[in-house]
Amino acid sequence: MEKVVIIGSGPAGWTAALYTARAQLAPLVLTGQQPGGLLTTTSIVENFPGFPEGVDGYELMTRMQKQAERFGAKTSFGVVESVDFSQRPFTLVVDGEKVAAETVIIATGASHKPLGVHGEHELETKGVTYCATCDGALPAFRHQPLVVVGGGDSACEEAQYLTRFGSIVYLVHRRDSLRASKIMAERTLANPKIKPIWDSAITEILDVQKDTVTGVKLKHLKTGVESLLPVAGVFIAIGHVPNTELFRGIITLDENGFVVPEPGTMTNVPGVFVAGDCADHIYRQAVTAAGAGCAAAIDAERFLAAASR
Repeated sequence: MEKVVIIGSGPAGWTAALYTARAQLAPLVLTGQQPGGLLTTTSIVENFPGFPEGVDGYELMTRMQKQAERFGAKTSFGVVESVDFSQRPFTLVVDGEKVAAETVIIATGASHKPLGVHGEHELETKGVTYCATCDGALPAFRHQPLVVVGGGDSACEEAQYLTRFGSIVYLVHRRDSLRASKIMAERTLANPKIKPIWDSAITEILDVQKDTVTGVKLKHLKTGVESLLPVAGVFIAIGHVPNTELFRGIITLDENGFVVPEPGTMTNVPGVFVAGDCADHIYRQAVTAAGAGCAAAIDAERFLAAASR
């Protein structure tokens, strides 16, 4: 019987593990298919406190893991196949084996929606990125032409942020107007460093052979005309997909699949808590995920203390 099982091993998961381990709860961390989460795909993290020179995303997650394990956290490189939260103790099936848990912290994160074009996967971290706040200030993007894909608030925010670093920011959108809120759209279109490219889609990201982004192929969706746009970075902002399908019908999710927490970090199931990007469609930063992991751990610890009285 585990007192705390943490599903996910990104900043939220490892911070929750650190706090529950220091509370002598010996948490079990189930890493999932991508140990360390999305942050392990980021070559350099410059906005996580305590690393003035920046830190490799994989190294940061490894450090968090070692810190949690130092205080007694246990790591299992397993994938949760199903959960039964109908009664406590809860039951999780991990790689075919049952695990019983008094409390569970869901920290499964979210995945970026991909464009699905040639060159996207091959050039990820080599000029293709899904987070301007994370990567926009990198030297490779400074004073260079950049492109943002999308038309919602997130894409507009990314484009505006990138004007601090890029020489020009192209905003490629499939429609002839932005889907963003009115004030966000107006602010974006008024920025002289942002150039919208309407009714267009990227069909390929170049250049895989050179192992770095040199440009994108565009197709005008109304005329069919194709063109080449030289850029040094491609920032994809077409949304996120929370990794919560496992909990559908069990945990309350919003229309986009994000976990809806009760006050604090508790879910609709007492004893099941949530932290990080699987419940956050606004900030999606490593530091906010870590903070949520801390909160979930404290809530779980207090829940266990109250249950034992």
